[in-house]
Amino acid sequence: MEISLAQQAISLAIQGNWNEAIKINLEILKSSPHDTDSLNRLAKAYAEIGEIDKAKKTAQKVLKIEPTNHIASKSLDKWQAVKNGIIPTKSSTSTESFLEDPGKTKIVTLINPGDKQIIANLDSGDIVKLLPHPHSVAVVTDNNKYIGKLPDDLAARLKSLIKKGNKYDVIIKSVEKKQVTVFIRSDTFSFPTEKIDYVSFTPPELVHKDVPIMDDIEEGSAEETD
Repeated sequence: MEISLAQQAISLAIQGNWNEAIKINLEILKSSPHDTDSLNRLAKAYAEIGEIDKAKKTAQKVLKIEPTNHIASKSLDKWQAVKNGIIPTKSSTSTESFLEDPGKTKIVTLINPGDKQIIANLDSGDIVKLLPHPHSVAVVTDNNKYIGKLPDDLAARLKSLIKKGNKYDVIIKSVEKKQVTVFIRSDTFSFPTEKIDYVSFTPPELVHKDVPIMDDIEEGSAEETD
């Protein structure tokens, strides 16, 4: 029964149904008061509805049970300056972190997502990292918990660049049910820029079938896509 309730709590967290998540986690804790996973989920749910004092106290309970618990300590740091009744928002620094720079940044939806419990504890703005393997590149938390993998084509490209010394910052952009999107940023050009089909943006009134230059443009576009 406990496993079933835990799965319900995780699913509710992923859906953002925080009030129901609180009820389920409290139900689990009635019979398992030292369950740190449930306490962490409860703390996060309290914070999401603005009950910061309860969130802090719950996270502190986790640290009394397990002093090295990374999730609880990180959460307390995040809520330190937040007052009760205020739902935490991301700082301007986090927002600026998502500014796109063609060729140097890329938004990626991960494949083969990992454990639901780990994903449920992620927030937009969390800093994560790339972990190359012989045939893939994983995205993991800062304590090496698996989140998901980069698509194969991008993984092959970045593995080669990482071997050459390129460094990448990776930030959680969004977390939805069974889907995690990350923002990858580098100081060097690492990603192909989007090709623009200029013909498709040509105003209709300027297009005339008897103008030879348009044929040349179309032929050039076709050659580029071959």
